Amino acid sequence: MSENKTQTKRTYKVFLAIAAIWLVTALVILIMGKGQMAGPPLVFFFLFLALGVRGYPKFKGFSFTILIFAAVTVSMYYPSYFQKLGDFELKSLIIPLLQIIMFGMGTAMSLRDFMGVVKMPKGVLVGLICQFSIMPILGFSIASLFGFSPEIAAGVVLVGSSPSGLASNVMAYLAKANLALSVTLTAVATVLAPLMTPFLMEVFAGQFVPIDFWAMMLSITKIVILPVIAGLLFNYFFHGKAKWLDKAMPIVSMAGIAFIITIITAAGRDSLLSIGIFLILAAILHNAAGYFLGYWSCRLLKMKEQDCRTIALEVGMQNSGLASGIALEMGKVATVGLAPAVFGPLMNISGSSLATWWRDKDPSAKKSKAEIEIEESKITT
Repeated sequence: MSENKTQTKRTYKVFLAIAAIWLVTALVILIMGKGQMAGPPLVFFFLFLALGVRGYPKFKGFSFTILIFAAVTVSMYYPSYFQKLGDFELKSLIIPLLQIIMFGMGTAMSLRDFMGVVKMPKGVLVGLICQFSIMPILGFSIASLFGFSPEIAAGVVLVGSSPSGLASNVMAYLAKANLALSVTLTAVATVLAPLMTPFLMEVFAGQFVPIDFWAMMLSITKIVILPVIAGLLFNYFFHGKAKWLDKAMPIVSMAGIAFIITIITAAGRDSLLSIGIFLILAAILHNAAGYFLGYWSCRLLKMKEQDCRTIALEVGMQNSGLASGIALEMGKVATVGLAPAVFGPLMNISGSSLATWWRDKDPSAKKSKAEIEIEESKITT
């Protein structure tokens, strides 16, 4: 048994060594000024890195995100392959793929998830207020600060105006946060999205591009609400009867997200080449500020450490897939859709990193002021 483990560990190390060789090869090609030839080495670097990190528990969670970077690299170097297949435009697959992903989200939920509103009213209320205030304001401020063109700026605001997704639930679990609160916040924020996202876009992005409130509301209902309801009904009537679906949906969802990001990257390749680094910086700033403000808003309200972690992750991680779908429905996937495509993978990296860091810190060891005051009052009495 120990020999097998040793052999497996060696295999992962070999993958990492091969990844390093491909990275050096790509850097040498770039230094020689032959950037167009660096595509294949970079793709192989990301592929072998994704395989190699799976041998290390702390980094295993980054494997999918690294594969996303491999897909993005392919679409940046060979965009034509991800724009059309004959006369068929691949971007027309984005909405159906999102609907499948949202159906999967619905199958992973139940009506009990919405009962958290009654059981944890303060946490849900604070989480929703933070979600739909901090992030759109940050999105507008950062877009204005960087001086992005109107449609790129609208995309940044769109990410901030979107609800959280299932990724935040996974991160909450890893971070030893309040998973029940996380699931409830995701469920309620998703249901509110058809109203809140168009409203916030009209308020904060209206000066960048024209916003059709009702059209956006109908789009979100079609992309999110109907598939989620279908998923909830499927879960209610067939719970435990379709185990193959439970195993398949996470894989389908991940593949769908990767494909969507690849298509959007290919469509907006030229814009990304000119402003990509600034969008990356904007994403990092937007994401980090969301975690920070979400967490410390809860600390100031004397909430439990687990709840603070949960709301920080819910606030900082948006449903970039939904934002991509809305951008397509607006007819601006190559511009408005760029921010969701860039922000999505970076949110997964930061969310995984933060969750891993919190995982090693016992939440019960960090008590809120309210908990300390209660304990002190018990001692004195």
